[in-house]
Amino acid sequence: MKTIIALVIFAFSFGAQAVEGSHPLQKADVDVFDLESVRRGAGYFVDYCMGCHSIKHLRYSRLGRDLEIKDEVLRKDIMPEGAKVHESLLTAMNPEDAIKWFGVAPPDLSLVARAHGADWLYSYLKGFYVDQSPTRPTGVNNLYFKDVAMPNVFWDLQGLQKPVLATHGGSQVIDHLEKVTQGKMTDKEFDQTMVDLVAFLVYAAEPAQFARLTLGKYVIFVLLVLAIILFKLKKEYWKDIK
Repeated sequence: MKTIIALVIFAFSFGAQAVEGSHPLQKADVDVFDLESVRRGAGYFVDYCMGCHSIKHLRYSRLGRDLEIKDEVLRKDIMPEGAKVHESLLTAMNPEDAIKWFGVAPPDLSLVARAHGADWLYSYLKGFYVDQSPTRPTGVNNLYFKDVAMPNVFWDLQGLQKPVLATHGGSQVIDHLEKVTQGKMTDKEFDQTMVDLVAFLVYAAEPAQFARLTLGKYVIFVLLVLAIILFKLKKEYWKDIK
């Protein structure tokens, strides 16, 4: 029993050290019901992410209906040439080519927001930094996903960052990231771009939440009406009892 207790204490202490040594996540001010933000995020996904990643559980028709995008706008700004409206958001990249170039096939992003959360996604997308070591063929690394195979596809918008090291416990670790070059966007504009993209990924992970919100209003209305009816019935049944 003492051995078991000691192992449990050790496990908790190890977990606490792992959490303490990790970098704090940045807060993503995501509002999935801000349709304009989600629409912009859908455009960023098609322009910057869909070359490698798919969202196989979401169809263009569902996307257009939920985000209130007209068919002509959907075909012009969102759907790639040759895609059909009832198809899913699929990348044209061959998985074998991806493995050859990156060492691993890029994952499908249908449920990435549910798996990691909006704050982690937002922090990860902003966390790329220059890493010229021989083991990094893409020339970058990530503060929140060490040795990730993904290149920094947003470098032209964000600019380049470098790690600033600090000594903790006798070893050097990354304390924070520092801007080296300025991208096409200001820091505020880039932050909003990443918020929009994360908002789209949060929506894509559970498109039914829009329908659930609408249905929820009717359910609440029915429950209120039922409560009034039951209250009147209770008064009727108990009116002769003193």
